[in-house]
Amino acid sequence: MADDARTRPDRRHLGGVFNEVPALYDRVRPGYPDELFADLVAVTGLDDASSVLEVGCGTGQATRSLAALGCPITAVEPGVGLAALARRRLAAFRDVDVETSTFEGWDDRGRRFDVLVAASSWHWVDPAIVWRRAYDVLDPGGWVALLDHVVVRRPEEPEVYAETADLHERFSPGNPDWGHPPSEDDVRARDEGWGPVDDLGALFEPGIVRRYPTVQWFDGDGFADLLRSTSPYRGLDHDVREPLLDAIAERVRTRMGNRAPRRYLTVLRTGRRIARGNM
Repeated sequence: MADDARTRPDRRHLGGVFNEVPALYDRVRPGYPDELFADLVAVTGLDDASSVLEVGCGTGQATRSLAALGCPITAVEPGVGLAALARRRLAAFRDVDVETSTFEGWDDRGRRFDVLVAASSWHWVDPAIVWRRAYDVLDPGGWVALLDHVVVRRPEEPEVYAETADLHERFSPGNPDWGHPPSEDDVRARDEGWGPVDDLGALFEPGIVRRYPTVQWFDGDGFADLLRSTSPYRGLDHDVREPLLDAIAERVRTRMGNRAPRRYLTVLRTGRRIARGNM
């Protein structure tokens, strides 16, 4: 049930997929650990004088932590509802500006930034242009910082998909999105460098990778709401999705004591822009 790049709908539908449920998305989606932002500061030298561009800010989960550092932020978000909620959530921060646009179509108006941050959004941008676009909007020596959550399991711990595989097959048989999350150890072993994103080529230095185990706990209804906010489930017809999620919520209540974990290996990948003369 990992909500990763392999299971997402076409990029053109990004705004519609998550823009349908901005308040739910804001309520159930995980934030990012404080340790990650401390490492981001240590690696990139980010401070209150650094200009930050955030690509795909959603409702501002990561933006709020960035804004707390005191740096000016321009956040770009294609979903109208998501962007509107982000503006309300970030109203207390006077140096945060949320612009409604895709990164591909965004008018940078000649602005250049010290750090580009993308939190669980990088794979939504057209891979044919994403790295060149990032390079072009960064100042020389600027940094790309990619934040993401990889859903993982612990072998000794009950896991929701293992308890609901029959329900998934009953309501949406043969769906390639359904599968057991990998173990945390497997992800650590295979996910090196920039992981699933394209090779940076000559535009950025090799990535620095940091990982942070995180967890959310839900009752049955809460876990169903979490899934309701993710792309594999949003891509289902309503008449399939809602009975499936109702059945999952009931299974969590009856088989898991109404308490289910959603474990992540949260990942920070940073890379520095290479000077043009070194390309």
